[in-house]
Amino acid sequence: MLLALGVLTAMAVLSPVLARRGCGRELGYLLAASFLGVAAVIAAQVPRILDGGTVETSVEWLPSLGVTFALRLDGLSSLFALMVLGVGALILAYCPRYLGPQDPHGAVYGLLTLFAAAMLGLVLAADVVLLFVFWEATTFCSFLLLGLAGGKATRPARRALLITAAGGLALLVAVVLLTAVTGSTVISDIVADREVILESPLALPIGALVAFAAFTKSAQVPLHFWLPGAMVAMTPVSAFLHAATMVKAGVYLLMRVSPIFAGLPAWSALLVSVGLTSALWGAFMALRQHDLKAILAHSTVSQLGLLVAAIGVGTSIALAAAMLHTIAHALFKATLFMLIGIIDKEAGSRDIRKLSGLWRVMPVTATMTALAGLSMAGIVPMLGFVSKEYLFQGFFQTDFAPAAGVVAGAIAVAASALTAAYGLRIFYGAFGGTRQPGLYEPSPAFLAPAAVAALTGLLLGPGIDLLNPLVARAGADVVPGQPLAAFEFWHGLSPEIVMSGIAISTGLLLFLRRHHVDRLLDRIAVPDAGAAFDRGHARLISFGYRIGQPDRADGTVNHLVRPLLGALGLALVGFLAVRDLPEVRPSDTAADWVVAGLVALGVAATLATRNTLAALASLGFVGLLMAALFVSAGAPDVALTLVLVEVLTAVVVVWVLRRLPTRLPAVERRRLWGAGMLAIACGLAAASATYALTGRRSASVASEYFLDNAEAATGGTNVVNTILVDFRAMDTLGEAVVLAVVAIGLLALLGPAGGGVAEPRASTQDRDSAAAEVFLQASARLVVPGAALVAAYLLYVGHDAPGGGFIAALVAGAAAAVHQLAHGQLPRWLGPEQLVGCGILVCVGTATLALAMGEAVLAPFKLPGLEVLGVGSALIFDIGVMLMVLGMLVAALDRFGADTRRSDPLKVHP
Repeated sequence: MLLALGVLTAMAVLSPVLARRGCGRELGYLLAASFLGVAAVIAAQVPRILDGGTVETSVEWLPSLGVTFALRLDGLSSLFALMVLGVGALILAYCPRYLGPQDPHGAVYGLLTLFAAAMLGLVLAADVVLLFVFWEATTFCSFLLLGLAGGKATRPARRALLITAAGGLALLVAVVLLTAVTGSTVISDIVADREVILESPLALPIGALVAFAAFTKSAQVPLHFWLPGAMVAMTPVSAFLHAATMVKAGVYLLMRVSPIFAGLPAWSALLVSVGLTSALWGAFMALRQHDLKAILAHSTVSQLGLLVAAIGVGTSIALAAAMLHTIAHALFKATLFMLIGIIDKEAGSRDIRKLSGLWRVMPVTATMTALAGLSMAGIVPMLGFVSKEYLFQGFFQTDFAPAAGVVAGAIAVAASALTAAYGLRIFYGAFGGTRQPGLYEPSPAFLAPAAVAALTGLLLGPGIDLLNPLVARAGADVVPGQPLAAFEFWHGLSPEIVMSGIAISTGLLLFLRRHHVDRLLDRIAVPDAGAAFDRGHARLISFGYRIGQPDRADGTVNHLVRPLLGALGLALVGFLAVRDLPEVRPSDTAADWVVAGLVALGVAATLATRNTLAALASLGFVGLLMAALFVSAGAPDVALTLVLVEVLTAVVVVWVLRRLPTRLPAVERRRLWGAGMLAIACGLAAASATYALTGRRSASVASEYFLDNAEAATGGTNVVNTILVDFRAMDTLGEAVVLAVVAIGLLALLGPAGGGVAEPRASTQDRDSAAAEVFLQASARLVVPGAALVAAYLLYVGHDAPGGGFIAALVAGAAAAVHQLAHGQLPRWLGPEQLVGCGILVCVGTATLALAMGEAVLAPFKLPGLEVLGVGSALIFDIGVMLMVLGMLVAALDRFGADTRRSDPLKVHP
């Protein structure tokens, strides 16, 4: 199973390269062969599965959370895995003749293969956390595949992403709740704890969240509208999404959790009502369409509704019928999409009002379309006939309310009648009527994948015995302890046969009266759910714009008032909530009070002066005093970081001063008093919170653990650094990556600002500015190399003394800033993209090397032969952190100095 996922992932990564290196669109045949190879690997385990066994494998992933990368092959996952791989192979073999020379072959093949890998991982996942990861991967892949359609896909892709991502959030909450209730993330253990879950007060929320997640993925009413909009995607994407991947994920999830909730009236009522409503509504909407792909899109909503409703019934017959119909639907829906793609390519249109007589020039295409349509309508001898008969039988077993079975069966018949009507509409609209000249049958290679799917659906109807063992084994996983009866191609006259006759005859009547039906349908006003969603989304964005409007003002007042008022509100809540505080454990000294007094003088000086430079100097003085306070409190690392931040702030101020007057503007007395009162209130709130929340408890358990175990566990004596690069290295990596993303985003949005060679200063600059420039350039020759050596020293000793990667990056950033001030540009070798990229590679490489050495991810280890020099994983990881942080600083400095060549940074303008 790991091999199967690895092969698909590797092919997805290699596809763009292979497509560019000569394979082009013919790469689809190679990928189809790889899919079949992976399917053969899975199929080789089927005999073992049929004997009641399972195939399991796991790799340690998140041991602290008890989560493993665990895969499990049982009957249900085998059925879905073979469906994903088989249909995927047909669609990839279809792509070479469908794609044109200008299509992005590498992107299409890479994303389709990644889509298949994500779906395969989802059905094989044995851990709910892993299942969620693959669930979200399918969302991401479908969004990217829709995006390949260009600008017209913007709105549909956004709808699909927002709806399915909302379902992903619901599934995440359900996963957390299930883990909390059962104490395990293993799916088999969770299912085995059915009674524990149902007795929990969280059972109802868990069931509702899982159902909501499945409804979003499988496009159930009222969340169905994203699926028809997704038809903007190219036909192979639509075929794969509808037949075997995205929309089937919700069906699989419901089947997988069915052993927990099956038989519960609330669960059955929810799934049956939503499913049958979707089945009827989807079929009704399909009958209104004229675009062949739009008909199929609404048809998918209808067919998925039948599957969801059957799962909700929860009996062995209904669940087995749902599994069988899942296979039938994958075959006939893949066939129809591929054939409609052929019609679109050959005739240049999918509108049935513009197509006619294609059966005369494309008889093979017409025959294959007829076979798939017969299976969709449930007509003998197709596989869809068998699955529909058993679906009808299952709906009669609905028992969550009196007469529920009769009502469910009647609605299913009505939906099937509409299905037969729009199935005939598809065939007659494309192939009936007078001959359309200038067209011809496509090449056999183009037709072959669709023909294979159509003929498979034809052969598996009478040959249902071939599927019986696998479906029975899958049913045993979903309905444990209840043996499933074998499917029969014909089991005599029965109520299901009568229901089928009513559905088919009614559908035929609707087709024969299609002109009257069309006029009636045109008179019925149908709400546009997609447009309503777009309006709601636009209003939400507009509301957010209004909320953020004050933050786009030029002055600082609008930026500060709301957070300060919020702080006062929190202080008030804290004052009302906090009671019976422990005794204060005083630890302050006389030096602390001296520093506090100096801070007060610095703040007073900032308020009193109107000179810009003096105010900024006073603020910097306050920052340095706070650093001194941290030193006295025994936190030299924090103090050093604060001093370096003050230095870099001074550099930023140099750029800002170009746009500030030499004197601060006068403020109205009314506004001055208001600002003063707000500042005093916030200061009192902060002081009160400090008094209430500090110095009132002994050392925490965590601090004592780190102080007692840091050196023994990591070999480092600087506890702060060991926490950052050893104990919580994953957190540090995440924070550093955030900074790296900021740098990359800054460059992507604004572009690099620096140029190659700094232009000479204007000849009109005054003598003082010229002298300052010469002084800076001379100083930089000493400061920059010295700062680089200090950065290297702080990086090296950080594990045992104040320092580390972040502090070293700040020192190196200060050196780069001095160079920029002196020369008007950053050093050429300081490319932010290269720094960020190298930093990420170094950090990820450290994690990978730890795994290769048999350790956990980012666990501390010694490098052979370098122990004497003190070089270990912590130092290597710190180097990566330093490079990422430095890359962010360089990107920011590059933007701050964007117009250095046009303006003197040393001169303050009046």
